[in-house]
Amino acid sequence: MKPYAISSIRELHELLQLPKPRHPLVSVIDFATIQCFDDEKLEAVRYAFYGIALKKNFKGKMRYGQQHFDFDEGVMSFFAPNQVVITEIRDDWELTGTWLVIHPDFIKGFALATKIREYGYFSYALTEALHLSLQEEETVYQLMKGIDQESTAAIDRFSQAIIIQQLELLLSYCYRFYHRQFLTRRQAGGDLLAVFEQLLDNYFKENKAEHEGIPSVSFFADQLNLSRNYLSDMLRSSTGLSAQEHIQYKLIENAKELLAFSDLSVGEVAYRLGFEYPQSFHKLFKTKVASTPLEYRRKLNRK
Repeated sequence: MKPYAISSIRELHELLQLPKPRHPLVSVIDFATIQCFDDEKLEAVRYAFYGIALKKNFKGKMRYGQQHFDFDEGVMSFFAPNQVVITEIRDDWELTGTWLVIHPDFIKGFALATKIREYGYFSYALTEALHLSLQEEETVYQLMKGIDQESTAAIDRFSQAIIIQQLELLLSYCYRFYHRQFLTRRQAGGDLLAVFEQLLDNYFKENKAEHEGIPSVSFFADQLNLSRNYLSDMLRSSTGLSAQEHIQYKLIENAKELLAFSDLSVGEVAYRLGFEYPQSFHKLFKTKVASTPLEYRRKLNRK
């Protein structure tokens, strides 16, 4: 199925049979006003803008790729420009909640244009949605309501800056709420860490690095049916280290073992661990150990 591209917020309103947006680059949509769920071309959509949705009482299913997600009360999801969202179309769906859409042109030239890329939840899979408490839900709703009021009022020279400030606050709260979700699911995070560490150990024990290269975060995320950003953020909340840092730590531990207990040259150690170029191994090792691989080996031999 080829995704249907929606390039503007005005086009989105037209497709959803909504009145023309009051602001060309920002809109807050009440899900209860959307009636045209049965339009087949909306099954797979690529939006050209950011979307932040607070969904309630959603009886249908949505998915990214092949993964489905059943929405329940107080669930937030996020998508960035050019992500594809797939919906199983039914004409009897009922949905309440609020959907904020922001075109990237609106924040161009502001610090938020760069900052927004740091919020990893825009790249989380739909199955990694944010589940809110009633108080958190009310906080999000009031912030979206404020953006709606400002974006539909008469536009003046203060409008854009005020909306961006409100949006920054909303994104910061969502980041806080995700952190709370990670903490309340600490047991799940511990289980995830154990499985991740086992997969990482097996990757090196089975000599996959030598044949397939340095393991990537995406490789393990796929194994765990998670997005790479969610995996990294979940591990960071449990250990203080991202998934990439865990991989680098394991690389260095294996490098130390090979340098200490094998006759392999430094170049051979680098290739055994999946490095295409020994210089890259040399640079990483020196950064993490504060000595070169040869210096590390010489120190061991002097003991």
